Amino acid sequence: MQQDLTAGLEQLTTAYACHRYPTLNERKQWLLTLKRLLIEKQDEIATAISEDFGRRSLDETRILEILPVVSAIRFNLRHLRRWMRPSRRSSGLLFFPGKSQVLYQPLGVIGVVAPWNYPLMLSAGPMVSAMAAGNRMMIKMSEFTPNFGRLFAELCKQYFGDDLVQVVNGDSQVAQAFSSLPFDHLLFTGSTNIGRAVMKAAADNLTPVTLELGGKSPVIIGPDYDIRETARRLLWPKIMSSGQTCVAPDYVLCPEGKVGQLVDELKALYNHQLPDAAANMDCTYVISERQRARLDQLLTEAVDMGARVVKAQEYSPEARHRPLILVTEVTSKMRIMQEEIFGPLLPIVAYKDLQQAVEMVNAAPRPLALYVFSNDAAVQRRVMEQTHSGGAMVNDAAIHVGVDSIPFGGVGPSGMGHYHGWEGFQQFSNAKGIHRRGRIHLTRLFNPPYNRWLVRLMQKLFIR
Repeated sequence: MQQDLTAGLEQLTTAYACHRYPTLNERKQWLLTLKRLLIEKQDEIATAISEDFGRRSLDETRILEILPVVSAIRFNLRHLRRWMRPSRRSSGLLFFPGKSQVLYQPLGVIGVVAPWNYPLMLSAGPMVSAMAAGNRMMIKMSEFTPNFGRLFAELCKQYFGDDLVQVVNGDSQVAQAFSSLPFDHLLFTGSTNIGRAVMKAAADNLTPVTLELGGKSPVIIGPDYDIRETARRLLWPKIMSSGQTCVAPDYVLCPEGKVGQLVDELKALYNHQLPDAAANMDCTYVISERQRARLDQLLTEAVDMGARVVKAQEYSPEARHRPLILVTEVTSKMRIMQEEIFGPLLPIVAYKDLQQAVEMVNAAPRPLALYVFSNDAAVQRRVMEQTHSGGAMVNDAAIHVGVDSIPFGGVGPSGMGHYHGWEGFQQFSNAKGIHRRGRIHLTRLFNPPYNRWLVRLMQKLFIR
């Protein structure tokens, strides 16, 4: 296993060493090939992912995975020429008339550890940024999506060969061995605990890492915002892929006196959009029995500690389907308010004033995303400035991940580093600072012996 992984990395490293700076046209061709793969094979991709989930809406895969990656490819193609152009920088009077610039070089071989919840977007998405920056890639797929993992490995080999992209499948032992390889950069998407282990493994090789780790992304409903409109904008981001989304709203902070209305609106809207969800092909299953049991345990423990539960629809305890389940009267001592839920459970917490809501957010680990619903500019500004999160949205949730012009990533326990767009190009590039010295150079005046009057004059001019 280790030998195969090492051999694969050596093959990619050799290919990179033979061609260290791919041209603009070559990078564009790579991106166009990835786009062609996604469009031509979209049906096979959606079917394989649905088989891995037991049932996943084919349209959800197209909308939530294929569409964002195709959009990112178009965005990168549109801006790549400008990004690749060396960035001219001022040298300052001391180094006049020299010229300075930053050249963005490919790092080499990028390792990507993809999760199971969005197996295409979180493998092909990093490919877009890595390819745009001129890199080769090795991708470890999740063992929980074996059908898609095998398909993606076959497709990448068919469309790219072995010297640009290699796809690896296997269990957690393969993932551990993969993380210990001496990549030029390693991107991991998954839980915080596993992220720590990945970072430790990468540290042995001084491999820089980008970690996207999730967390409990809160929603703050401002006192001024209409509750019915909140429900309309909040429901889909919560129930897409049955809540198995790293940026899904994890809990809601709602003004006192409005919790009951929010519960009623969300339940009614859910039943309107997904009638008979158990048999509805638009409703995605919880991916495994293990995940279903974890969600059920979170719910049972919360109820035992005094929480109140409102089910949008009834369901069979043995089935992998779960409808939207609203949980009120929760406390910080409940696990449902301590762990990332990653499912269709939605705790709703009442708050007295905005300051209390902000303090509740700041008392928890910094999340991957935060959402505020308010038309009051002062409320928006206060929440944005007084809280920390990897990303944020105003008056909607989750869909900011598809905005190609802004970075995506976490902060603190929710991750480190960013990709997407310009930040992704930078993340997978070496920003090489270059200074070209002119024929005349003032720093020669600093040469020894230092007791000359000219050295003293230069010090007085520049140290002030």
